[in-house]
Amino acid sequence: MDDTLRERLNLSIGRIRYIDKDAYSARFKAYFKEVADFILYAYDTIPKAGQTESLSFNELYEINQELYDDILPESYITSFANPEYAVEFLGEEFGNILSFLYYEIRGIIPYLYEERYEEFASVIELFLEVYNIFLDPQTASYKYVRDAIYYHMYDYADVMVERRTLETISPEFNFATDIIMNSDLTDLRYLFKYGEYISENETKTAEYLNKLSDKEIDEMAKTYVDGFINGFKSMGIDITPKKTVNIRYSIGQERMVRSAIKMFEAHGLKPIIFRYATSRINRRLTIRTGYISSFANQQYEYDHRMDEAVFLDKALLERKLEVIGDTYKKHEKLAREYAGPAVIETFGEKPFKPVIKAKVIKLDDKQQKYLLDYQTKAANLTNRFIPRDKYSFTIIAYPVPEIGENFEEIFSEIVKVNTLDNKLYEEIQEQIINELNNALYVHVKGKGKNKTDIKVMMHEIKDFDRETIFENCLADVNIPLGEVFTSPKLTGTEGVLNVSEIYLNELKYNNLCLTFKDGKICDYTCGNFGKEEENKAFIKENLMFNHDTLPIGEFAIGTNTVAYVMARRFDILRRLPILIVEKMGPHFAVGDTCYSYSEDMKLYNPDGKEIIAKDNECSILRKSKNKEEQEKAYFNCHTDITIPYEEIGSITSVHSDGKEVLIIENGRFVLPGTEKLNEPFE
Repeated sequence: MDDTLRERLNLSIGRIRYIDKDAYSARFKAYFKEVADFILYAYDTIPKAGQTESLSFNELYEINQELYDDILPESYITSFANPEYAVEFLGEEFGNILSFLYYEIRGIIPYLYEERYEEFASVIELFLEVYNIFLDPQTASYKYVRDAIYYHMYDYADVMVERRTLETISPEFNFATDIIMNSDLTDLRYLFKYGEYISENETKTAEYLNKLSDKEIDEMAKTYVDGFINGFKSMGIDITPKKTVNIRYSIGQERMVRSAIKMFEAHGLKPIIFRYATSRINRRLTIRTGYISSFANQQYEYDHRMDEAVFLDKALLERKLEVIGDTYKKHEKLAREYAGPAVIETFGEKPFKPVIKAKVIKLDDKQQKYLLDYQTKAANLTNRFIPRDKYSFTIIAYPVPEIGENFEEIFSEIVKVNTLDNKLYEEIQEQIINELNNALYVHVKGKGKNKTDIKVMMHEIKDFDRETIFENCLADVNIPLGEVFTSPKLTGTEGVLNVSEIYLNELKYNNLCLTFKDGKICDYTCGNFGKEEENKAFIKENLMFNHDTLPIGEFAIGTNTVAYVMARRFDILRRLPILIVEKMGPHFAVGDTCYSYSEDMKLYNPDGKEIIAKDNECSILRKSKNKEEQEKAYFNCHTDITIPYEEIGSITSVHSDGKEVLIIENGRFVLPGTEKLNEPFE
């Protein structure tokens, strides 16, 4: 820390220590005192807490709980971090914006743990600037507060946005890597080095992994690493220019991650490991990209999911694009060397049903439009420097202890599911693909209360000996194995998609129902809330990401009946991640195709046939000479929605001459050559 920054910090912290002695409106005194106390506790405690060897596990746990106490469910009701309470206590004019300010200030926890003092100083200086506005409550106004926040975000975009962009491509930010590689992982005090909320999910996961032998850990890591490396082989991408891989994981999984890092390094790949973004300027709804821990309070995150509405406008988004572009230009070599993300997901958390609150900040229609335009431009900008057809990825998932008393047994079963026989599934799935290649369209119908009745149009094949419309998906980038998928034609695709219960992007949907016309959503509803407008708003915000409509980007048939039966045995079907669920029945993705930004890359199935169905009527617009049309090619989202076998009445391949061939009937595979898929049911 240089002298200038140290002086700024000393002045700011000294001023914050004096806050309780100032005279200002009693109505706001409680707010500023509460936030000041949080800042001072974090500033005074974290440098000591970061040195975990000097404190006991219990002492570190107590500090961790204190740092997050204000947003834990039992305290959140009367916390100024709760927009509803803040509005009630501070009034309509200032409640929401001051609650957002507290949300932003809580980001100082990782700043202090990582010794990012420039960002820490800027946030507490913003707090003092807003505090000074209220020293004379007669002249305080929403505009003054909003302007202070806006110019903070605008002025510090070159720090916050540049840092976020750079840490996604550079291995030099080694805070987490150092924890993983240099900590004694048998001493669980290491978990508190991150500064993230630590629950039993993290401690018990780490304890369980410590019980496993080196061989078992290495086998788990090898499945994960091999999936990533094999992705380059299956997609025909040269891996030799690549030097880095982005590892995303949940805290508690360090033992497996350490083994994986060593294996990646043997392939010449250094780890890029970054925390999920904490400042709202770099966040998107409740999505957390990077390494994470359990939510301290998911309702808190949901309440603040659109807080950027306080400061978001066209000029700020253009500033962000400028910073992102400049950062990539300065570090083009790092961008070229980036090999892609290797993701370890978790599942099993208790279902979260958000409470819809009227007193939260939301994006208005103009801001939604600006944001969608920004996301398209940001994706195109990233693709310029990190072309999607030049890198790969992999995703694998494991349960957390919150899944229940059978956690260890379920974990062991998931390891088996992740290592099923590739060759067996390759041959069976080839039988399904050979039939589907003959289809004019595929007809999917639900049974019982499931109202699904949808016709999905297929692309035409000119050369059946050399071409295919479905990809034979095995255990490489997308683990576990078990699906065949395609990008369907939109024109003529129509009907209803319904599923009784599903979790998408960590949110639960009851009786989700989407209606399609020419492959695009034309109506939508669910049964989450009593009011239909709340159901529609929930879907539009969190499933459609505020687009007016989305196309079907993917149609697939999952074949992993082993995973399905395992889920039924432990009664965890509704708590599995979409990564596994999508292999357990037909699924439809809304948004971009699986091949977005890499449609022109040639891909082949194991039988040597080229996959030709990678575009639809939206993605092909990227080739238009009209710039406005080009910008309609991508939606920058892709969400899979699976209908479980038990809700499927039939999946039928319908030929152009009217011939119908059943693939699945009453939740069982009936196509000749697929009989082995029914064995787990028996």
